[in-house]
Amino acid sequence: MRHALELAATPGVPLGPNPRVGCVLLGAGGATLATGYHRGAGTAHAEVDALTKAGTAARGATAVVTLEPCNHSGRTGPCVDALLAAGVARVVFAQSDPNPVAAGGAARLAEHGVQVVSGLLADESAALNEAWTFAAEQGRPMVTWKVASTLDGRIAAADGSSRWVTGPQARAQVHALRAEVDAVLIGTGTALADDPSLTARDPEGRPLARQPLRVVMGRREIPATAALRDGAAALRIFPEATPGEALAALGREDVQHVLLEGGPTLAAAFLRAGLVDRVTWYVAPKLLGAGKSAVGELGILAVDRAMDLRITSVTRIGQDVRMDATMVPADPSSTRG
Repeated sequence: MRHALELAATPGVPLGPNPRVGCVLLGAGGATLATGYHRGAGTAHAEVDALTKAGTAARGATAVVTLEPCNHSGRTGPCVDALLAAGVARVVFAQSDPNPVAAGGAARLAEHGVQVVSGLLADESAALNEAWTFAAEQGRPMVTWKVASTLDGRIAAADGSSRWVTGPQARAQVHALRAEVDAVLIGTGTALADDPSLTARDPEGRPLARQPLRVVMGRREIPATAALRDGAAALRIFPEATPGEALAALGREDVQHVLLEGGPTLAAAFLRAGLVDRVTWYVAPKLLGAGKSAVGELGILAVDRAMDLRITSVTRIGQDVRMDATMVPADPSSTRG
């Protein structure tokens, strides 16, 4: 299974909208007959890739797959059909498919006499496709809130200047993060104040291979001369949508991971709505004492009502510190304020 996970994580495989999947076919004595992995939407699934390479040798084999074989027809046919047609005797998979459209493969294989084993390294498989898994389970894109602030929580000085709060190493990481997500979202306030391009670029300013969808929320008009309208990446504008409505619309476009880079007003709106899942916070060793705070009004009046985060990692990036965290779900029995 670890070999299958390595295959699924082959460099260059798109992070979405399909999950990354690897497959290893084993003979009766445990020898590897063939391997395969999914290379992106519209290409052969991992099982089919491996079965094609194995040919008739797949009869009686064991298929070790990182994700439950799919049981539906999309751009390609069901993997369950391919496994049954090849005469595979045993299927071992890691993660059960959270997508209700594609699920049910294990049950159908068992109905046709195939021995099925599930759950082997399931957590590792889910982590490999974190955003895809989240979107399938929650019915909306995963949201990572990215912040770059001073030690006293300021994202801009009193005069409005914000370039550059953090150092070049941290900024390079942010561009790499943009290239990993499906969309970068800001409000019209940030769009008008900073005129950002929101593209993913290398330290020399050259565009990276993968560019996120650029998304703006708010009623104010974005000028025709704005950097967001330069054609370097697609742009969506939601002039009236709530955070939940915007995420629902993006989900219908196969967006699975949104990077929230907006200012304090937009951040507060998503936090109040319970729609921030991950936080990546860069802290610069600087003090301003005044200026724009990282987050706006949350309606919290007491410390014991604070929103809690669980720190997952802390790393030093040049002179800055990066903290990654997940939001701790609020206790439904408590009321903030």
